[in-house]
Amino acid sequence: MGHREDLLEGAKRCLLAKGFVRTTARDIVKESGTNLASIGYHYGSKAALLAQAYVALVEDMGDAFEGDATVFDTEPGSVERFQQVWSNIVATMKEPGSVWRLSMEVLALGDRLPEVREHLGAAQREAGRGVIPLLMGGREEDVSDAEAETLGMFYVTLMTGLIAQWTFDPKTAPDGERLADGLRQVVEAATRAAGDAP
Repeated sequence: MGHREDLLEGAKRCLLAKGFVRTTARDIVKESGTNLASIGYHYGSKAALLAQAYVALVEDMGDAFEGDATVFDTEPGSVERFQQVWSNIVATMKEPGSVWRLSMEVLALGDRLPEVREHLGAAQREAGRGVIPLLMGGREEDVSDAEAETLGMFYVTLMTGLIAQWTFDPKTAPDGERLADGLRQVVEAATRAAGDAP
């Protein structure tokens, strides 16, 4: 690996151990075996590096979202697929040292991390674009900008709320089954309302 990759891997380890606020540039350099000038040269700033490291940590979890491919056989777009995918996502939140606590740090301390927040804000649409195929089928590269900005952001909003609930009170946070039951109720109410419309 070169310095760029070493820095990214070192920043990922620092984030998991210390979080955004407590990680210093010197921590990253020590963890990666590089030098301070490398951060600016390869990433522009420590904040940009930490943001990219967080995005990489989330991307590393992509396989966990899909779960065991042998049982991922529900119909794309179905409530059953919705339940299965969200159950897999919830499972990642139950793990000790879950990467999702970092999202809460950015939400709570974002005024102390303006550049990190800016980078992660820009990454949200792409996160939504990546989740759509898991739930609806198809390929990420075929998701339109309009879908990413609507359906994708709906899923990102659901994910943010779920992360907050699991961080705040894991005992009462919903699992995939409860989320799917809630979705069924929303769909049934919307279907009734559409049937009652003149």
